[in-house]
Amino acid sequence: MSEGERNDKRLAPSCHSYGYFLLPRPSKVEPAIADLGHDIFITLDMVHEGIGKRIWAIAEGYIPSKSTGPGPEFTSHETVCILNTSDQVAQIEIMIYFTNRDPAGPFKFSVDGRRTRHFRFNDFNDPEVIPRDTDYASVISSSIPIVVQHTRLDSRQAANALLSTIAYPGNL
Repeated sequence: MSEGERNDKRLAPSCHSYGYFLLPRPSKVEPAIADLGHDIFITLDMVHEGIGKRIWAIAEGYIPSKSTGPGPEFTSHETVCILNTSDQVAQIEIMIYFTNRDPAGPFKFSVDGRRTRHFRFNDFNDPEVIPRDTDYASVISSSIPIVVQHTRLDSRQAANALLSTIAYPGNL
């Protein structure tokens, strides 16, 4: 790093000294996010509180009843991936919505602070099993802000298909 770059940047310790963020020098301290068209300034308070939202939606879901290849790695599945960057445990509730019946749930889980967990919809069984070969959608609620991603492995054919997308964040 050149002398000029050192003058334009600063090192800020991340929470609990697990590393450092190389952050641009903000033009102002407030608000915490500087010019949105350029660099973003992240405060340590944002890391402690966690990033994300408390409500997320996945508008599409479908678990095929058939798979090819060895299980469990190549079993067709839907997964909700949850990232918790805060220091607190996230209490998660998932509701499943169907085309022609009442919703199922809540399915309850937890994600420890500064951790990620992946939950296969195929494995949900309390309060009930999610039916195979049935369209559904899900709403994920959390006690604290989290980030949610949806992943599907469709192995009904020998040429497997993998889909992954960020869930839709709610207003909370």
